[in-house]
Amino acid sequence: MEHTLPPVELWELLAAVLTALPLVLRRRFPLAAYWAVVAATVLLHLGDVAKDATTVTFASGLIAAYSAAMYSPHRKATAVSLVAGAVLYAATPLVPEVDAGLVPVLVLLPVAMAAHGIHTWRQRAQALREEQQAALRRAVEQERARIARELHDVVTHNVSMMTIQAGAARKVLDASPEQAREAMLAVEAAGRTAMSELRHVMGLLTMAADGPDPAATVDLAPQPGLDRLEELAGRVRDTGVRVELTVRGTPAALPAGVDLAAYRVVQEALTNAVKHAAGASVSVIVEYAPGEIRVEVADTGGEALPPAGPGGGRGLMGLRERLAVYGGTLHAGRRPRGGYRVRAVIPVEDP
Repeated sequence: MEHTLPPVELWELLAAVLTALPLVLRRRFPLAAYWAVVAATVLLHLGDVAKDATTVTFASGLIAAYSAAMYSPHRKATAVSLVAGAVLYAATPLVPEVDAGLVPVLVLLPVAMAAHGIHTWRQRAQALREEQQAALRRAVEQERARIARELHDVVTHNVSMMTIQAGAARKVLDASPEQAREAMLAVEAAGRTAMSELRHVMGLLTMAADGPDPAATVDLAPQPGLDRLEELAGRVRDTGVRVELTVRGTPAALPAGVDLAAYRVVQEALTNAVKHAAGASVSVIVEYAPGEIRVEVADTGGEALPPAGPGGGRGLMGLRERLAVYGGTLHAGRRPRGGYRVRAVIPVEDP
């Protein structure tokens, strides 16, 4: 007997379209597309449906389930959804009748889909490992650059102080042994400071992540901050450079990185003044302002000393990179009436 289907209703036509249309978005919204296909399939089968239509909707459901398993980041929700969908398909007449000739196809199809899924998963795992390795390389490069800046700051400043003091001691050794002795004491102090800070920087390179507590095995001195500016200015004064230190505002506790960066600005500027403006007067102004800290170092100009080694302006470049980490800015240039000025502004969150 021939079975004639009743006329197609509008809602049935809409449900039939929705059993396949959501598959367009199966990669972007895999779980939502899966449930849209399942809901449309159930809605469609509330009426009379041809066998061929059931086959098509079942194929759409398989594709939607596979896409949800492969592309959805919500693993637990996906697993629950797939189990619920399987129960729903088994409890309602949503599975088409299968001829004996199609059984091998239905057996091989899930195997092929599982193999493709495993291959895709392996590709994603490999891509994730490559991304992690690239991120690790970038972190290592950034750390090397930071350590290079630390070494530059430590070596340039302290060695410059030692060179100038040793030269002064040599000139007055015969005429004024007492002054020569004071100069050599300053050389010794600068050397001890350099060694202390170098131990800190090199300690960062020798720490092992899986070893014992680094603080217990490495002798590290605390990194300098703005509270040691008077000590820094005193060492520079010992070279014959007049340094005036002024602090404005109420000193506040700063993040360690910001405190160190501000100190390095003063240190680099004073080092340049010693090397390039011998006999000049230098003013250092540190201002604690709302939401930021300002550092300005200006000299009146003087005579440049013979270079002790190759330069290249890496100090100021390193300072700009260091300040950029904290959203700060650095401006350096000659003053209209002679001399040189370095000015840094570093944002600081209000406590």
